[in-house]
Amino acid sequence: MEKPTDSIEYETMLLGRHVHMGARSKRTSGNLDRSAYILLSRLRMQGPMSIGGLSEAFGLDASTLNRQTAAMMRAGLVDRIPDLEGGIARKFRITEEGARRLEEARTELVGGLDKVLADWSAEDVAEFAAFLKRFNTDIENLHGRPWPRP
Repeated sequence: MEKPTDSIEYETMLLGRHVHMGARSKRTSGNLDRSAYILLSRLRMQGPMSIGGLSEAFGLDASTLNRQTAAMMRAGLVDRIPDLEGGIARKFRITEEGARRLEEARTELVGGLDKVLADWSAEDVAEFAAFLKRFNTDIENLHGRPWPRP
């Protein structure tokens, strides 16, 4: 007999595939790769962060983040600023271009979700959103890496 968590595993695998394939099929000026979208989202919510802060937040090694932020700097999505709190590490902040492209990509993704959920009741959409938030928050708490939320 299949456990409910077996079904959740399968459905989250498919969800990841659908999101990944949907992002790959669109090539617009606002389209960002997955890592840029996530990093820019974090910077937008939390403000400027150092490589050390990003490493702690994402659980990634500094070399990975250095590669990702270097690519984002070349694309004009982030820039480096001095630590306004007086630390020696420089911090990354989202640029106007980064904010514009993040919002464009986010609008595309939300538009796609609106299409998928068009036949759902408002109550079902709200309940689904609440369950997703609870699911993600529980994962974050388990790993000790809470994500800032509006």
